[in-house]
Parts: sequence; structure tokens; C-alpha cells
Amino acid sequence: MHSHPSPSSKPELLAPAGGPEPFYAALAAGADAIYCGMGSFNARRKADNFTDETFEAACRAAHLAGSRVYVTVNIVIKDEEMSEALSLVDRCWKLGADAFIIQDWGLFFEIRRLMPEVETHISTQANIHDARGTTWCKEAGADRVTLSRELSIDEIAAIHNAVDIELEVFSHGAICFCYSGICLLSSFTSHGRSANRGMCAQPCRLPYELIDETGRSWSKPGRERALCPRDTCTADMLPRLLDAGAHALKLEGRMKAPDYVHSIVSAYRAQLDDILAGREISDETAQARYRQLKRCFNRDFTCEYLEGRSGDEMMSYERSNNRGQIVGEVLGSQPLGNTKGLKPDDKRRRAAWTKLRLSEPVGKGDLLELRHDDEFDQFLTAIAPEDAQAGDIIECRTARPMPAGALVRLIRSQAALDAVEAALKRPVARKRAVDVRVVARVGQPFIVQLTCVDDPSLVDRAEGFTVEAAKTRAVTADDLIEHVGRMGSSPFEAASFDIQLDAGCGMGFSAVHKVRAAACKALEQAILAPYDTRIEHALDGCGLLHDKSQALSSPTVAEGSLALTDTCIASGAAVLDERNRRASTTPAAKASCTGTLGCNGEICTLVASCNAAAAARHAGATRIYMTVDDLIAAGLSPTDCSARDIIPVLDEVSREVDHKRLDPWLMPGAPAAVGTISELALASERGAVAELRSCIPAHNVACMRALVSRGAVGAWLSPELTLTEIERIAPQRGDMELGLMVLGHPRVMTSEHCVLQVAGACIHDCASCRLRMHDFSLKNIDGRMLPVRTGLDGRSRLYDGTPIDATPQIPQLLRAGVTRFLVDGTLLDADELSRWVARARRALDAALAGRTPERRMPKTSSGCLFQGVE
Repeated sequence: MHSHPSPSSKPELLAPAGGPEPFYAALAAGADAIYCGMGSFNARRKADNFTDETFEAACRAAHLAGSRVYVTVNIVIKDEEMSEALSLVDRCWKLGADAFIIQDWGLFFEIRRLMPEVETHISTQANIHDARGTTWCKEAGADRVTLSRELSIDEIAAIHNAVDIELEVFSHGAICFCYSGICLLSSFTSHGRSANRGMCAQPCRLPYELIDETGRSWSKPGRERALCPRDTCTADMLPRLLDAGAHALKLEGRMKAPDYVHSIVSAYRAQLDDILAGREISDETAQARYRQLKRCFNRDFTCEYLEGRSGDEMMSYERSNNRGQIVGEVLGSQPLGNTKGLKPDDKRRRAAWTKLRLSEPVGKGDLLELRHDDEFDQFLTAIAPEDAQAGDIIECRTARPMPAGALVRLIRSQAALDAVEAALKRPVARKRAVDVRVVARVGQPFIVQLTCVDDPSLVDRAEGFTVEAAKTRAVTADDLIEHVGRMGSSPFEAASFDIQLDAGCGMGFSAVHKVRAAACKALEQAILAPYDTRIEHALDGCGLLHDKSQALSSPTVAEGSLALTDTCIASGAAVLDERNRRASTTPAAKASCTGTLGCNGEICTLVASCNAAAAARHAGATRIYMTVDDLIAAGLSPTDCSARDIIPVLDEVSREVDHKRLDPWLMPGAPAAVGTISELALASERGAVAELRSCIPAHNVACMRALVSRGAVGAWLSPELTLTEIERIAPQRGDMELGLMVLGHPRVMTSEHCVLQVAGACIHDCASCRLRMHDFSLKNIDGRMLPVRTGLDGRSRLYDGTPIDATPQIPQLLRAGVTRFLVDGTLLDADELSRWVARARRALDAALAGRTPERRMPKTSSGCLFQGVE
């Protein structure tokens, strides 16, 4: 049972903080909770983040103000990092963290095992997007699930109605183009800077060109940024989100400045308070709040996903930087000084006075951007010289003349900077409202009692001097309200007073101040007491916790001693043995294995058609995989699939709408490759032989053990793992079969938005779309080609154009315990697939015979096997 304070049942406004200044800005603006990073195990490792000292101080300030603090540990954890990650959680818990936002399943289950009192939230990086996956998380011990950004309000409501657990929903800020937690684009195009490790280089924000198989460009002008979505804004749809069951409204922005954080939190705070109080929001007020949000960094706003759409309207094709708010247009410019006799280009480079007509108010000091569509890259910035209203004409000094008609955008608000500066200068970022009770009875101790308005269970009091009859002027109730209400530098402010005062009482006000100060101190201690006692009761970070986590992750532990000792793991062992027995009796298994874990290695192939399957078998593949969509396209049923010894590959996305298509392929005793936790849950329920696809990352032994206990029989290792990391974890796999793609183009993105829409020719009918018949690629600014394929559901999958060839490493992989070697034929024709399968077959045969396989093929890479990811 958790020992943390119970969260409020009211909706939670959750704010970002990349360091102490944004933290206090969020607190001052009214955040109910703040999420931030500590150390290097978070998805914003480039943010300032916190030291132990600044984090502890921030937690105390937040708790006194009535807010909670969450620590993001939302990256995949390498096996050698597990002890350090657990120690970080233990340390942050002792310092005052209220909960931890987690992606890695190994870390999650280790926290549940070693620190059951700790509150855990599942990160959006864990790729949860349906009720089945959410239920799995709840049953595993999670307190909250952060849902995928792609979900609609109706889907959120369906999950809320089906599962009694807190749901966290992204409400404002940047959107990832790819489903979170399964993106490899940065890893493969930006020298190992992994989005799953908090070092995303944001290649999705760069220009791309849509190229077909003939080299023809299909990108329409103004659509250069094919992978760049706009930012989410839900300010005007909060009632619908609350009705749908969203408990926490998450504002994105841990890399943003304090003025951004203060502005968006204060705007949403005001909007949410009005909604909860039932107050009508006037058009003028709504417009002012929207203006405040637009004057923060934004790529323009969208709510397409929440409305159940994913079309062009959600994309920021033209630009990926700050759009701000359009506030007017340029009327014309007059160069400074005499330009007579200068050439036209020289005139253009001269400073100028530029006249602007405003359509929105601006303030003195606001930073303006001037940009004309005809010269999109030739923009200027200028400072607004004075306050002005919509309809006014103002004149700004610019570095050069700007053509008439150029749009004027406000991209940095001086008012926002002034507001956050004032907030950060306060001795207390946000004071907590208290009800004050004063008791002054003649002959009895003077009493001040303080009760937190937002939580009446938080109450304390102080007693002081004995009240005497007045010798001169009697004290009035107004006197006590004035003097007890002077709470100064304390974290409290009076909301109401209950004065119980005998007539004719006399007292010195300095004595009253002392009792009030003592009451404030007592209430502070009462609020912080649950956190202060954690150090006494928490596990010793250098003792028991260290020993347990070390025992799990130590690479020196012999394989035979790694029995699954936890109760839940032991209970799953019998089921696992039976599934292994069934899986090993298939023709493919018999052809190449002497037993499930005594396998000499298998060549596996992912194919796109029955003809490709036949070609792969002929070339030496013994285990054939096909995606569900390709199986359906081939006219095969789940029974046909089993009869033909083909293993279905389920998607990396399994929203409610996908269940009808995907669920039938999970059959009792039959193997299947699952791409989500939801599919693993169903496979376990039905007794299917579930293999984890690499999009469910198993980077550590703890993860493999936990997922084995929950139905996984095998796992395909992430292409982000190095050979050394594989050699560390594979020998400790227990009863889990491990595989790795050794030839093929890795999938680097899966998006709900169809990339082909950049061609500007969407007919909103994927089945009839002729564009899908082409072999398209996106060409980046370095000329690198990224093949793209779009399915009947409109989802796009992006692949790295440089194939991986890890066949030379098959001997090392085999020795480590990897027994399945995949040739991904998704992008290959039958002839090329045959050659690649034959190559993998030769490499495996060479390894089994003690020979060295052929060298890596030209124009291929070894992926991350040697360079790794940050």
C-alpha cells in the first residue's frame, strides 16, 4: 500500500519544468503538479534539470503550496544502468518526489518489487492506447497511465469507462510525429541520438522531399516539412476532456523557458478554474487567453487527434520554428539616410523605418517578426517601440526595408517576461489559502489554528500567552484579523477568519505575532511530515536496494542460477513450458532446433506475400513471418496462417479500432509476434505463444523476466542495442528465445498521419489511393532516402534507406544466446529477398561450423551494434 499523500480527486493541471526557474514559474502560475527530470534517465536530458539540493527545495516549496512533484524516468534503461536508475528513484523519493513517470518495463517492475510504496505512472513512451493495455498497467500496479497523444476524446472516454485508473492526457504543446516510444529516426539519422534515451535530435522538424521510384518529386510548394506537426491546444475543449475522464491535463515543455511555462500554466489555470466553478467565459476573456497562448512558442495549434482526425490540418508544413501570433502587416519601409546613387541591392541592405498596421494589440518591448511569403527566408525581427492597439499604425526601426504585405508576428511577449520576472522575485512562489480560527478567552491560552482550504485534513495550531482582561483599550475582532492575518514570509495566506473573542480582552500584538508564527510553523511541519519520515522508512540505497538490484542485473551471475524466483514468475513458468513445447513441435521448429533453448539457430524472414514466403523458404529460411495486413491482403485466415506455418506479426499500434483486425490472429498455442502491451495481454489470456517485437524494448534482464512472467515466450531485440549490451543480457534470458534483425531496413517511425498527404492529393479513401501503389521515399537535406509505406488504415511507416547487415556478427550473437536471425524483406522483391536469406543462411552455417562469415555487404551499415545510442 502506498504511503504517499492521496492525490486530489479534482482534475490536475500538470506543468513542465526543465530546471528550478521554470519549476517556480509553474508553481507561481498555479500548477497542481509539476514534472521534472533528475539525473540522466529522462527524455529531456538536454534540459537543465535539478541537483539534489535544488530538487529537495523545489519539492518542499511545492508541497507547502499544495502541489505535487513527479520525476520523469521515461527512457529505456540499459541493463548496466538498472542499479543506478533504482538508486535515483530511491533518492528522489526520499527527497520528496510524489511519483515517477516510467517507460521501461524492467525499471517499473523493479520499483514495484523493491519499493512498493512508490507511486508509479506509465509514460506515454510506453505506447498505451486502449483499455486492454491500460487494464494491464493497472493490474501490474501502476497508479496512472499517460495515454498516447494520437487518441481521440471518444477513445479516452471509452478507456475511462472501462478502467478505474487515473488517465493523463497531453493538453498543450509539441506533438511527436511518430507514436511515442517506438521512434528510431533520430538514432539512425543523427549519429545515435536516441529519442528513447532522451537525446532526440528532432530530425522530424527538418525539410524532406517526397520522391517516387523514378526520382520524381511529389512534394507541393510550401509543404517542405513533411514530418512536422503543429502543437496541441485544448484550451477551448477542456470541458470535453474532463467529461471524457481525463484526470491530469499535461502541458508539454520541459525544454522551454520560464516565461513560456508561466504563460501557458496561468492561461490554463484560469480557464480550468472558471470551468470547475461553473463560471461563464466571455468571448473577450477567451480571446485574451488564446492571445496569451499564441504569444508563447508555438508551431500554430491543432486538436485534430482529439477530434479523431489526422489530416493536413494538423501539420506545420511551412515551418518548424516559432510562429507566434499574427498581429499585423507591413505597409512599407523608408530607408534611413540618403540612398541616392546606391544600387538596388545596397538600398535593400540599409536600415529603415518600417510602418506596420496592427490587427492585434502589442506592448512596448514585444519582439516582432516580419516575413513576406515571396521572400520566406528573408525575415527580420524588430522591437515594438510602444504600446498600441488593434487598428493602430506604428513605426519600427528594422535592419533593412521590408516589402509591403509582409506579415508581422509577435514571437516574444514582453508582458510574459515581466510577469515571470515578478513571479520569480517573490519570496514564496505561491501561498496556500488557510482558514484561520482564533480563540481568545480570558484566563485561557491564546490559540491560533490554521486549516488548509484545499485539504481540511491538514490542520495545526499553536497556543501562547494566557489572555487577560484589558487594562486599557480592549482588543477587537478586527484587530486580531489584521495582526493574525499578517502572514508575511510564511507560505500561507488567510482565506477566512473565525474569531472567538471574549469581551474586554487585552493583549500585546507582538505576542499575537509569535503565536501566529508558531501556528504557521506547525502547519508547515504537518504538511511536510509524510515526506520527512520517508528517510527513516525507505530502503537503504546502499544496502538492501543495492543488493537486490545488483543480484538481478549482474553480468557475472551464471545462467543456471537465474531461476525465476518471484511468485508471479514462478506461477507463469508452467504455462511457459507448455507454450514452448507447443511452439517447438511446428515443422519449422523441428527443422532447425533440438529444443526451445537448445536451438542451433534459425533464419527467420519477414515477408510481404505468399510468393515471397516460398522464395524465402527455398533460400533457407525456416521461420516465416507476415504482418496481419499482408496476411489479410493475401486472403489468408488465422487458420490458414497456422496451416502454412506462417507467424502473424501484429501492429505496433493497437487502438480499439484495430482490435477487430488484429485480435483473431492470437490463437491458443499458436505463435505470434506482438507489438504492444495490449496484444501481449490478450496473447497471455488466450494462451498464444507471444514473441515481443522490438518495439516493446527489452534492454535489460529485469524487463525480460517481468514480461516472461506475463506471457512472453520470445523477444526480438531492439536495433538500438550494441553487441556488447546483447552479450550482457542474452545469457541471462532464462526461458526466453531471443532474436535480432540481421538484414533489412529498420522501421524508424510509425505515424497516424499519412505522409503521402504532402503531395496535396489526398482523396480520403486509402483503399482507392493510387499514390499507395508507388514506392515512395522521403529525401532529407543530406540526400538520405527514407522509404515510406502507408497502409489501408492511413498510417505511415518510415524505414531507414540504408539497410543493416549484421550477418558477420552472427557467431558472437549465437554464442551470447541469440538464436533467431531475421531477414526483413518488407522492402525487397523476391529475387533480392532470396539473395539476402541465402546470405544469412551461409553466415549461420559458417558460425555453426566455426568459420568466419562473409564481410558486411557494400552500402549497408551495422546499425547501432558498435556505435550504440546516447
